[in-house]
Amino acid sequence: MISLQTLLTLLNNKYLKQFNTQIVGGFDEPFYKASVNDNPAEIQFSHDYIRSALHELSHWCVAGEERRKLDDYGYWYAVDGRSQQQQDEFFKLEIKPQAIEWAFSIVCGVKFEASVDNLNNAVNGIEKFKENLEIQMYEHVKNGFSKRVSEIIKLIADNQAIDSYMDYISQKIQEM
Repeated sequence: MISLQTLLTLLNNKYLKQFNTQIVGGFDEPFYKASVNDNPAEIQFSHDYIRSALHELSHWCVAGEERRKLDDYGYWYAVDGRSQQQQDEFFKLEIKPQAIEWAFSIVCGVKFEASVDNLNNAVNGIEKFKENLEIQMYEHVKNGFSKRVSEIIKLIADNQAIDSYMDYISQKIQEM
């Protein structure tokens, strides 16, 4: 398993710098702080949790160039206590980033768990969300990831001495 410090060093020094971005932990809540006055944008993740870092990195990968100019990518966020309608919308929006997070987790050697992010309410649709997440992951394995996601996976895989990262990811999801 890759250490959090090794992951942050790899990302900040060998990848995110070209986008004037850095990933930093130690925050109570995750947040994306857009670049202001040439200061680097910050992908802020919770405390020192590697899973939070991977999740927030996946959101950065999904966000386009215009979204990355906005704090928290300009997205809505409803805290715990969402209605079922809000939770259903959350599930739709989280498929792509969580599939990417899953792939990051695999090459990092970190256990992945789908996040429903609504701890204070009973949530319907969790199993369907997990099925859709698996479908999305298999689509990525079959068709490939976006350029940024592939570059990050390759960076981590190289550090972890994983030769063919797509074969490795495919093998790991089949073992689950």
